[in-house]
Amino acid sequence: MIPRLAQARPDKAQWLAAVAVAVLIAVPDPAAAARRHHHAEGASEAVAPRATGTPLMAIVSIKSQRVTIYDADGWILRAPVSTGQKGRETPAGVFSVIQKEKDHYSNLYDDAYMPNMQRITWSGIALHGGPLPGHAASHGCIRMPYGFAEGLFERTGVGMRVIIAPHDVAPVEIAHPALFTPKPDEAAHAAALAAEASEVSRKADAAKSAAASAEREAARVRMALRVKENLKARAEAERAAAEKAVDAASSDEAKARAEENKTKAEAKLADVQAQWEAANADLQPKLDAATQAREAATAAESARTAAAKAAREAARALEPVSVFISRKAQKLYVRRGFEPILESPVTIRDPDQPIGTHVFTAVARSGSGLRWTVVSLNEPSDAKSALDRIAIPQEVLDRIAPGASPRSSLIISDEALSRETGKGTDFVAVLSEEPQGGLIMRRRHPPAEVRYPRERERQYGWGGSGGRGWWDSSYGGSYYRW
Repeated sequence: MIPRLAQARPDKAQWLAAVAVAVLIAVPDPAAAARRHHHAEGASEAVAPRATGTPLMAIVSIKSQRVTIYDADGWILRAPVSTGQKGRETPAGVFSVIQKEKDHYSNLYDDAYMPNMQRITWSGIALHGGPLPGHAASHGCIRMPYGFAEGLFERTGVGMRVIIAPHDVAPVEIAHPALFTPKPDEAAHAAALAAEASEVSRKADAAKSAAASAEREAARVRMALRVKENLKARAEAERAAAEKAVDAASSDEAKARAEENKTKAEAKLADVQAQWEAANADLQPKLDAATQAREAATAAESARTAAAKAAREAARALEPVSVFISRKAQKLYVRRGFEPILESPVTIRDPDQPIGTHVFTAVARSGSGLRWTVVSLNEPSDAKSALDRIAIPQEVLDRIAPGASPRSSLIISDEALSRETGKGTDFVAVLSEEPQGGLIMRRRHPPAEVRYPRERERQYGWGGSGGRGWWDSSYGGSYYRW
């Protein structure tokens, strides 16, 4: 406490010393404050007291400023967050992780460091590590405790569902006939096609090797025939010379020697001729065998291509499928692996009545079917009632239901698809009745845009030769979009 000057009038040096002591008492130590802040953050984080699986979903509550991560059996991680401040609000809705970058800097907000960034829109909304003042304070992103963000980054994958809710919501188990039921033998069929593709590939390799061997054998016989042809031509020339010598002989003795040489030349030619004919006769079967082997190898290669394609398609059919049904658009959309598959009109009973926004997720296999959960972001009607009002065309069900697998999802919403839904994304739906400042103010940059290295990285060459640097991230950390 600063001394009362009216009671005693210390000299100037004493007064200044007292003021300095008071200032030191009043102003906290930054390092100590940081330690207390870190302790407070850590104290509010939680880990489920059980063995945990792969994260399937992250739910951010704007009201509670908290993120909860779920696997197939329930919550596994919780931590405080800081979402967008007033005027730059984090949009409530349905998203997914579309890109990960270990070390990221913002080019919108003073080169702000955004470590362990997990992007959920191409316009720049993301989950990342950052300071948590205890209230909404970001420009639209979801800040998480630094250590929590780092640990989460290592466990999640591109495609993980991210739900941003205005209030506290959680997934609940649900069963309904409208939820996709896969064919029980679909996985076995895919495995059989994969095994068949492997066997066909082995046979194609063998056929290719046999064709190469046949080609080598034909080339060997062809070369031997060429040698015989040269010997035959030489023997013919020697016989012709011997015949000329007989005609040119001027004495009986010379003629006799010429006749003897001619006889030898003819015998030699006959021997070489026989060898040539044998080699020539041997060549044709070798050429025929090489031709047949080439044709067999070509057919085997075509079979390999077809079998590999069938196996890929069967495996792809088992990949998670995302279905979005919009009451506003009266349409159904299907994506698999961020790629559009189809869209179709859909019938919704009482189309003028709100249906809410519900995210149904297949979390695990259960017998011959799937175990589903649902998260309802708002509740003008409950989730089962929403499913009751939907009539999915049978041809669409026939195409997507047989291969439905864990992590497949069905989203039913009053909203139309957000403009953020596009290349390199799953479906994005934003609640229109909630503030969207942090999204509206941003320009969307699709993943096909030209990317470029940060100037500081080019100048200083961080990373060196000893390890992964800023531009050597396995998640493409050398480039940035926002």
